Amino acid sequence: MHHIMVYVTAGSMDEARMLGKELVSRNLAACADFHRMDSVYRWGGKIVEDQEVAVVLKTISERFDELKETVRSLHSYELPCIVCWDISGDEEYLQWISDETGKL
Repeated sequence: MHHIMVYVTAGSMDEARMLGKELVSRNLAACADFHRMDSVYRWGGKIVEDQEVAVVLKTISERFDELKETVRSLHSYELPCIVCWDISGDEEYLQWISDETGKL
């Protein structure tokens, strides 16, 4: 299995926790971490400064499409940030991710 980390931003801690719980309960992610942050971005032709929450999810690439569609269906943003990158690491930890997300 191919392991990935998925990064999603949310507009509040409540939304971030809801997304994390939903994704973990559906076995689309093994875990979700939440990090409060200040953001600056361009939206609708304007520079926006906002407080957001970064959600970092550990999963397998085979679950990414379903995870992405679930986030889109639940998210309050018109266009949520959903990006991922490959990860490697401790084999036992990666096996745990596989075990938790390989349940289809």
